Amino acid sequence: MGLNVTQKLIQDHLLSGEMVPGQEIGLKIDQTLTQDATGTMVMLELEAMELDRVKTEASAQYVDHNLIQVDSKNPDDHLFLQSAARRFGFYYSRPGNGVSHPVHMQRLAKPGKTLLGSDSHTCANGCMGMLAMGAGGIDVAMAIAGEPFYVKMPQVWGIKLTGKLPDWVSAKDVILELLRRHDVKGAVGKVIEYYGPGLNHLSAMDRHVIANMGAELGATGTVFPSDNEIKRFLKEQGREEDWVELKADKDAIFDIDEEIDLSTLEPLIAKPSSPGNVVRVTDVAGTPIYQSYIGSSANPGFRDFAIAAEIVKEKQVAEGVSLDVNPTSRQMLTDLVKESHIASLLQAGARLHQAGCNGCIGMGQAPATGRNSLRTTPRNFPGRSGTKEDSVFLCSPETAAASALTGVITDPRTIGKNAPTIKEPKQVTIDTNLLEEPLPIEEAQKIELQKGPNIASIPEMDALPDELELPVLLKMGDNISTDEILAGGSRVLPYRSNLPEISKFCFEIIDPTYYERGKLSLDLGGHAVVGGFNYGQGSSREHAALAPRYLGLRVALVKDFARIHWQNLVNFGILPLTFINVQDYDELEEGDILQLKDIRTKIKQANELSVDVKGKNKSIAVNHLLSPRQIEIILAGGLINWVRETKEAKK
Repeated sequence: MGLNVTQKLIQDHLLSGEMVPGQEIGLKIDQTLTQDATGTMVMLELEAMELDRVKTEASAQYVDHNLIQVDSKNPDDHLFLQSAARRFGFYYSRPGNGVSHPVHMQRLAKPGKTLLGSDSHTCANGCMGMLAMGAGGIDVAMAIAGEPFYVKMPQVWGIKLTGKLPDWVSAKDVILELLRRHDVKGAVGKVIEYYGPGLNHLSAMDRHVIANMGAELGATGTVFPSDNEIKRFLKEQGREEDWVELKADKDAIFDIDEEIDLSTLEPLIAKPSSPGNVVRVTDVAGTPIYQSYIGSSANPGFRDFAIAAEIVKEKQVAEGVSLDVNPTSRQMLTDLVKESHIASLLQAGARLHQAGCNGCIGMGQAPATGRNSLRTTPRNFPGRSGTKEDSVFLCSPETAAASALTGVITDPRTIGKNAPTIKEPKQVTIDTNLLEEPLPIEEAQKIELQKGPNIASIPEMDALPDELELPVLLKMGDNISTDEILAGGSRVLPYRSNLPEISKFCFEIIDPTYYERGKLSLDLGGHAVVGGFNYGQGSSREHAALAPRYLGLRVALVKDFARIHWQNLVNFGILPLTFINVQDYDELEEGDILQLKDIRTKIKQANELSVDVKGKNKSIAVNHLLSPRQIEIILAGGLINWVRETKEAKK
């Protein structure tokens, strides 16, 4: 029996475990990616580990999230990250160079390699024939230090693509179709692998668009083959020597099979406030909009901007509409300028922003209260845009541009019979001026870390007690995102390296009293939270586990977890439990006291245990899905303690 591409990648990097879905495996990581919203904590963790130099083939630190400099916090952290990158041997992508995912694809991604990033959309680089996965920052720090990355062996979900996309339909509509079919937890525990004749009509950047939003399906990763299109892309980038062919064997099979006929797709759109709330554009056509936003890592390619430019060329944006253009890399922006596409956008009334994540993470370009925003970004979770009561729709660049002209959500097929034809630049700009290469080790060891006043060390975390008596501070529903647990945006992310300050924003969207109540719980031994399905979906930011832990969170009891957040909870010593009978969720209320006895012994003996509800004569059956290694981490109070104890034991 042959292997698919995912299995080949895993087999080539397997350090421990067996390739049996659901079992924990350890993987060798070739490359890592960190960005400034998560990288500051990673660098502090590397300092605490006393790392001398990165152990990977290539590790890159990008500054793409926190670009707004309204005071000294962000620039201070940029200087810290630059000094740490130089000290530890990272590539360093300076502010303005662009979003990590497309820049990494252009300059560093290699077929056949593994990539681990402290950003959930790291999976975008699966377009290059890589196994690219998002993880919490401390997992990435461990990989940088040469340790394996542990993950449960995923099922491989093969999606055969046939046909060719019709005019006015693009790659964004492909991934929106999958979200329409399967919603935001449809790929949990799976790697999505695309194959079939339809790939012949999808460029490397089209594949990036599709792979990027595999994160919105909850996938461990998304994998495309490395074929002649990837060879063409690498040659265009001056990196043809990095290409290797990587395809599934002819007799390869998949754990799950599905097919998409590209020729049958039509323009789709995700309504507020979930990427899985997908309908046809025709179903919401005519809805007024305030903003149309083009760019982000979910539509980062030359074509994505050029098609919008051609649609609005020699026309004017509708009165009252803000057309926001968010370039994704300096290199791409230069080519768009050379081909006059930026001029077409500006002349139509667009606003041009700097190359970075920007509005995608709530860093500027927030929409007005009570108005609709149309965006090509990957997420529309509540409040993520920077406006508390936002109304964000997700769509393709074609739909965004057509709607900007009319002032209402518009099916792009209604503005012309044939879509504009986009010609790629004859010679792609290769710009590495803002991508600093690692220093030689002799120079690197002389670098001192530059820490601004906003950087605070991670506080000590205590081990798991043998008994817990915890009030339920919050009871939440399904699909709670990390943006709701700990918001992003310009108010919050400047405190990414200051845990005491960033914890003040914890759960504020759900309950603004959580911070004060959490602090009070510390004197009583901490607290618990209860949630529904897919708890912790979205961003990989470990602050969404670290900040609640700082405020006393010891147990999260939910129907099920999103993968990355579940691992982040373990990494910081929070016990993640799931209901054995989901109906028991209805038995719990905010304010109930959960009692767990003899925990340290019980979680080692079995996956199932019981939680008593004090004063209600109730006992709820729960389980944990922890591996023996993860149990040790939980008992120690988190990964940092576990690493320290392991080192001491080896002395």
